[in-house]
Amino acid sequence: MSSSIDELVSGVRFGKFASVGAVGAVFDLTVSTILTVFFGVLAEYAKLVGAEVAIVVMFLINDNWTFAEHGTAGRFNALKRFVKSNLVRSGGVAVQFFIVRGLRLLDFSLVVAGFDLWTVLPFPIAIGASMFFNYVAESLFTWRVGEH
Repeated sequence: MSSSIDELVSGVRFGKFASVGAVGAVFDLTVSTILTVFFGVLAEYAKLVGAEVAIVVMFLINDNWTFAEHGTAGRFNALKRFVKSNLVRSGGVAVQFFIVRGLRLLDFSLVVAGFDLWTVLPFPIAIGASMFFNYVAESLFTWRVGEH
């Protein structure tokens, strides 16, 4: 267990995970914002689509960089990690969905230059809230750090 804890508190790995998360956030925010602003999709549903796009992108980068030394080689093993990653991150997506929904239901607006920023501001708030959950869950369950 202490090996897992040592690996979890690795500043290098967390830094990689956070930087991959920043890339994922760009994909997530772009997709979520386009769907909400230009196509009128409810924010919490746009968030689900944006999150899944980000999950795919982040898995590919994390599997080949952040956790490259963890996980068995081969396409089938990578597919198993991808499915496991999607299941693990569903908890983070649920956190994001309910944060976006809760913030959308608030009677609040933040109008700047004629645009209500509150339409899209819940997206990055939700991403930040789920980051630590995702880091711990991905480390322990998807790539099983501390077991190698």
